[in-house]
Amino acid sequence: MQLGTRWATGAEPPASVPASLRPAIAEIEARELSGHWTLTWLEGRPIAELDAGWEVVLTASGEVLARPFQD
Repeated sequence: MQLGTRWATGAEPPASVPASLRPAIAEIEARELSGHWTLTWLEGRPIAELDAGWEVVLTASGEVLARPFQD
């Protein structure tokens, strides 16, 4: 795993956040959740996690998923 960066909800995501994840991040933020995002990389794919319990992931097939944390 490679650590990326952190930013607060409502702030502009850093340039290191892939464009493919940005619409899903904006969709989650539209729910008026607050907290901080953490961008990490696992097996070369980005994962943005909101500490309010959501994640945005890029799957191996290239699909972007926005979902609550998996148990």
